[in-house]
Amino acid sequence: MANILEQKVNDFMAKIIAKNPGEIEFHQAVHEVAESLIPYIEENPKYREAKILERIAEPERIIIFRVPWIDDKGEVQVNRGYRIEMNSAIGPYKGGLRFHPTVNLGILKFLAFEQVFKNSLTTLPMGGGKGGSDFDPKGKSDNEVMKFTQSFMTELFRHIGPDTDVPAGDIGVGGREIGFLFGQYKRLKNEFTGVLTGKGREWGGSLIRPEATGYGCTYFAEEMLKTHSDSLKGKTVLISGSGNVAQYAVQKVTSLGGKVVTLSDSSGFIHDPKGIDESKLAYLMNLKNVKRGRIKEYADKYGCDYHEGMRPWGIRCDVALPCATQNEINEQDARALVSNGCKVVSEGANMPSTPEAVEIFLSNKLLYGPGKAANAGGVAVSGLEMTQNSMRLSWSREEVDAKLHQIMRDIHETCVKFGKDSDGYINYVNGANIGGFVKVADAMLAQGVV
Repeated sequence: MANILEQKVNDFMAKIIAKNPGEIEFHQAVHEVAESLIPYIEENPKYREAKILERIAEPERIIIFRVPWIDDKGEVQVNRGYRIEMNSAIGPYKGGLRFHPTVNLGILKFLAFEQVFKNSLTTLPMGGGKGGSDFDPKGKSDNEVMKFTQSFMTELFRHIGPDTDVPAGDIGVGGREIGFLFGQYKRLKNEFTGVLTGKGREWGGSLIRPEATGYGCTYFAEEMLKTHSDSLKGKTVLISGSGNVAQYAVQKVTSLGGKVVTLSDSSGFIHDPKGIDESKLAYLMNLKNVKRGRIKEYADKYGCDYHEGMRPWGIRCDVALPCATQNEINEQDARALVSNGCKVVSEGANMPSTPEAVEIFLSNKLLYGPGKAANAGGVAVSGLEMTQNSMRLSWSREEVDAKLHQIMRDIHETCVKFGKDSDGYINYVNGANIGGFVKVADAMLAQGVV
C-alpha cells in the first residue's frame, strides 16, 4: 500500500512539475502537502473524484504587470509586479506583498499555496494569495519608495478590494510601504476601506499586528511543549533572523521564562550565552529598525561571539525558532540541532526547513511545528484587523492578544486532531496539511466545479 501511495504522489508531482517548470520552491511546497494529503484523499474518495488537490494546486488567477517609476536621479526604472490569487473558497484572497530582488513567480506561488492552508487553519474566513515585486527597498530614499509603490498600486488597485483580495506586508513591505500603498489606493478609488492590513494604528490598523507572527510562533511552541507537560520556562532558545518576527519572538520567549541566545542577519549570527534580555532587545530593535545596522554591531557592543557567514543551528539548545527565510535549515543543520539536544522546532518563517531537514525532525520525534501552523499568527491578526475595519471599531491590545492566543491554541488543536499517529506522536505536518485542507475542500465541493 505504501508503494502505491508513493507512486500516486510521484505521478501527481510529475504533472505539477511539467505544468510549472523551474518553480522549485512551489514544487517543494506542493510535494510536502501531497505526501500528507494523498493517503487521506484515498480514504475519502469524494475529494479525489472532484480533483480537489489538483484544483487547489492551480491558482485561480495570476496577475503579472510592469511597474515603471522614476528614481531620484530622474532616471526611469522598470520592475515587475505580481499578484497570485490562489484560492477564494472560504473568503477573499489574503496574503502579503513581498518586495525583494529574489521575488519570482515560483516563490510567490509557493507562498500563496501555503497561505491557503495557513489561512484555513486560523478558522477565519480568508482565502489565500500572495504578491510582490523584484523591487528592492534597501538603499532607496523615502521618495523613491513612494514613487515605486504608487506605480505598483496604480495597476494592482483594479484587482483588489475589501471583499475581493486584501494584501498585507511581507519581506520589504513594512509600515512605510503599506502607508504609501494605501494612500494611492484611496486616491484612485475615492474610498476609505480595509483593503490592506498592517496599516498604521491611527488609520485602521490593529494593535499587536507587528508582534503577531513572533508571538504566535512562540505560543505554538508553548502549546507543543504542553503536550509533554512542559513549558518554555528555563529553556535555551535559538532564533534566526533579526527582523520583525525574530524581535517579537525574543520578546515573547523572554516573557515566558525562556532564554534566547542567538539572532542573525544575512551576514552571520551572534551568540550571546547570557541571553538577550529586555534592554539588549531594545538596543537591537533600534539597531535594525531605525539605524538599519548589521547584527555584528550587537556583538561589538555586548562582547559576545559573532559568526560571519554562518547560521545559528550548531549551538546547543532546547528550542529552535527559525524566523528568517525559506530553506534556512538544511539536513546538516537539522542533524546538528538533534545532536545538540533540541526538542522543539517552531517555524516563524515560511518553509524555513528543507524536506531533508523535516524528515530528520520527524524521524527523531521532535515537536516540529511547520510554518503554515506555527507562523499563522501574523495573518490571524490581519484577519482580526479586517474584522475591526468592517465593524468600524478597534480592540485593545489585551483583547487582540487574547484572540491571537486562542487562535494559536485552536490551530494546535486542529493539528493534534488530524496529526496524531497510532503511537501517540503528533505529526504536525500531517495535522496542519489535512486540517487546513478539509475546510477548503469541503467549501469547494459545496460550490461546485468553479
